Amino acid sequence: MAKVKSMYRCADCAYEVAKWVGRCPSCSGWGTIAEAAMASPVAATGRRAMLPSTAATPISSVDANFTQSRSTGVSELDRVLGGGIIPGSVVLLSGEPGVGKSTLLLEVAHRWARSRDEIALYVTAEESAGQVRLRADRTGAVHEKVYLAAESDLATILGHVEQVRPTLLVVDSVQTMLAGDVDGVIGGVTQVRSVTAALTTLAKSSGIAVLLVGHVTKDGAVAGPRTLEHLVDVVLHFEGDKHTSLRMVRGVKNRFGSTDEVGCFEMREAGIHCVDDPSGLFLHHRDSAVPGTAVTVAMDGKRPMLGEVQGLTVDTSVPAPRRAVSGLDYNRVSMVLAVLQSRCGVYVGKQDVYAATVGGMRLIEPAADLAVALAIASASQDRALPSRMVVLGEVGLAGEVRQVTGLSRRLAEAERLGFTEALVPPGVERVSRGMKLREVSDLGAALAITGLRPRRRDRAAAGE
Repeated sequence: MAKVKSMYRCADCAYEVAKWVGRCPSCSGWGTIAEAAMASPVAATGRRAMLPSTAATPISSVDANFTQSRSTGVSELDRVLGGGIIPGSVVLLSGEPGVGKSTLLLEVAHRWARSRDEIALYVTAEESAGQVRLRADRTGAVHEKVYLAAESDLATILGHVEQVRPTLLVVDSVQTMLAGDVDGVIGGVTQVRSVTAALTTLAKSSGIAVLLVGHVTKDGAVAGPRTLEHLVDVVLHFEGDKHTSLRMVRGVKNRFGSTDEVGCFEMREAGIHCVDDPSGLFLHHRDSAVPGTAVTVAMDGKRPMLGEVQGLTVDTSVPAPRRAVSGLDYNRVSMVLAVLQSRCGVYVGKQDVYAATVGGMRLIEPAADLAVALAIASASQDRALPSRMVVLGEVGLAGEVRQVTGLSRRLAEAERLGFTEALVPPGVERVSRGMKLREVSDLGAALAITGLRPRRRDRAAAGE
């Protein structure tokens, strides 16, 4: 008989140690070291082979129709999933508390039952059945083929699956489920891994599509062992600011498609709704040109979205003027202010500067640099940019305007929404006939074209 040694492995990073320790030396996680059996090399090479239950088949004979995606009924979620959900796949949806994960998946279960006339089973351990029914009444997600079970025991959930025979299973949440035959507390590493492995096996063996709700840590990572993300087929992150109605679903992992897509939703009193044109959320208030505003186009994955950058400058007498930023990268805004003052003579050293986006949108890519610069210069000069102009370009420390990725797609989106003029870096291919492209090689040229000529100050004034 082969001699079996003992080793200890971290459940988060798989780091191995010779004896048990309370804290992993690699990832510094507490309580993640567990014992694992390890056979000696001689035993590993001399192990007897077993006859498989199913023979290996040629890949050409595998039925590809079984793995065709099926629409969830929620168009924005289908976009992120790559067309829909695959039968037998496991999807993990994570997000901050209160962002709307349960509301979204209850809507998915409702539309699945209504459009496909198939049974969807919604299992919750965080709420009572009455609480879920109240949400379903409010959002209009009541359907006779949507079954509800308020359970936390894994064995009982599998019993419900045997009785109901659903084609879609929603588990809310995986961190609140308990496997009775496994040691550990609810939400612990061992329990979460065991529950997820059991539900994954259920999905692969029965063809049931499984949607899991996952909690996140204070750092935004999925709570539980890192192997949780390896076990499932798709990992989605649901995010949004609680002060705004905009919600976004981003793909972190997808075995069946790309992770470059993003789905946009709007949280309303009557539930969550798809936003096919998210640019309208950020530009619906633009009736006329206002000093201190500039419109740019951001790329969120493969999706272009128009956003508005607003700037405001206020004279102050304090020694250290305030710099307040919302929805933008603070370091890039500070860099743009330095370039404006050093290269273009736009002096804001004795002014409070405020820079923000509209509607809770986040613009952290360099393509928004030129819009930030022109918005602040426009506020400083109290002169508005043309209302139908869109601004694109990265600003360097020498004041040059650099190219950005996906420029043709950004311009096409701006033209679709009625913008007739664009301020762009040099060397742009003129693919649009309806939009006037004005190329600028540096920030000074952009200020000159828009009429934002800086007020020159001598050194004595600048050193006040």
